[in-house]
Amino acid sequence: MRGRALIVGGGIAGLATARGLLAGGWDVEVRERADGPPTSGWTLGMWPQALAALEELGLGDLVRTGSAVAAGGELRRPDGRVLVRVTPRTAVRLVERTALLAALADGLPDGVVRWGAPVAGAADLPAADVVVAADGVGSVLRRDLFPAVGRPRALGTIAVRGVAAGPATALAETWGPGRVFGTTARLDGRTNVYACFRSDLAGPAELASPKELLRRVYAGWHRGVVDTVEDLEEATLDARPLLDVRPPAHTSSGRTVLVGDAAHAMAPHLGRGACESLVDAVALARQLRGAPDVASALAAYDAERRRPAARLVRASRLVHDVSTARRLTGPRDLLLGAVGRVAAARRAPGAD
Repeated sequence: MRGRALIVGGGIAGLATARGLLAGGWDVEVRERADGPPTSGWTLGMWPQALAALEELGLGDLVRTGSAVAAGGELRRPDGRVLVRVTPRTAVRLVERTALLAALADGLPDGVVRWGAPVAGAADLPAADVVVAADGVGSVLRRDLFPAVGRPRALGTIAVRGVAAGPATALAETWGPGRVFGTTARLDGRTNVYACFRSDLAGPAELASPKELLRRVYAGWHRGVVDTVEDLEEATLDARPLLDVRPPAHTSSGRTVLVGDAAHAMAPHLGRGACESLVDAVALARQLRGAPDVASALAAYDAERRRPAARLVRASRLVHDVSTARRLTGPRDLLLGAVGRVAAARRAPGAD
């Protein structure tokens, strides 16, 4: 099947869907409210399903040459003691967000992406055979056409992301009462930093000075955290409350379908948000290319993607709540340490 697709949102989900549909002969227009692609961002972990989606979109070279393998990491206590060492069973590759977006946009015909062209709501939509709502956690199309989903849900935490000078000494997370601090490597030799803490640990005015806020919130933690905070480049810092979206009962309404964060914005604690956007895009494009009509394609997409994405929303929220818990952190850490010891024993040479 071929037709005309309007994609609202020029992020990962929107651009990936555009590539997939254009490859199938669809006429595609992407409307993005930003004036142009982002010039900064953080490293994204690409799990196997996302790597397969990128291959299907013809971006295997990005996977092979424009990324690095995440070999494993550590989970620590605030005093620096290691609770768990993690070695992934499957390859996870690290890709810079700006590089991923540039690769998705590369080769799109001129005029496909209309920058600085916001869509105010469902009443603002032009004629199209299918409308793809890829407009993120605050989706205006979800608001207008999927009212049962409700507004994005506050997770009760604040996330601060940024870049620190110097290479990451470890891929690590540290969990303390009501707060998490993590680092990952960047291809440019610097370090991605992400911090998440309960909202009542910060006054509203402090969000304007995130480095000072992090100094206070993580004071007294082990040197790996304290030194990384000092190395943060202030121009890269972004602080905002974390939100997720209640999983919808259905992903389409008439000719409009939800993808990416518009469908399943989730806490970042499993590192799966960008991955699921890519998987959504490839699944939707495949269904629209192969089905006899739009209604059949959207029903098949819903059957393929809605439940798996909903499970990840719930799982990400659970890990968020456990990692930022204030109470019972001692038993939590004991359990994590025990799990780590069992896993290490199973990996040992000669283990059954």
